[in-house]
Amino acid sequence: MTREELEHAIRAACDVADDTEVYVFGSQAILGHYPDAPAQLRQSAEVDIAPKNKPDRADRIDGALGELSTFHKTHGFYVHGLTIAAATLPGGWENRARLVQNENTGGSKGICVEAHDLAASKLKAYREKDREFVRTLLDEGLVLPNKVIRSINLLPIDQAERARLIEWVDLTVRDLAS
Repeated sequence: MTREELEHAIRAACDVADDTEVYVFGSQAILGHYPDAPAQLRQSAEVDIAPKNKPDRADRIDGALGELSTFHKTHGFYVHGLTIAAATLPGGWENRARLVQNENTGGSKGICVEAHDLAASKLKAYREKDREFVRTLLDEGLVLPNKVIRSINLLPIDQAERARLIEWVDLTVRDLAS
């Protein structure tokens, strides 16, 4: 996915949901922080989007713009319509989010999860692809380990899981340095 495709997705999702603002989370939210993110971070053909003001319209987005839709077949990427509750995000993430709003979004606002908060959220999921995504963020210097740990500390998780995620960051940083 490219930044232009993300902007298109924001515009289309807002049109379908009849909303002016959407939350962008999941891996492609990185394009809100880094429009020219490395290719290995932009491999997904899916962008997770939640209507901010009309969350009950997430299914409309998924139906009109989702996987195997005409939109997907036409543009080569798709929009997964969800509610923001589908993500586990650090407390206060909204205050650190990056706004994507320009002519290509038709003036609609895409509120993208900030890179460090995104890394913490991806680690919470703890799937191999998510750990590889965060490893790339760290390796490319797009996130700082101490700020990822700060975001992990703001996740609504128990202490044991928090310790496991922080240990993963520490071990990964050491591995990247060797």
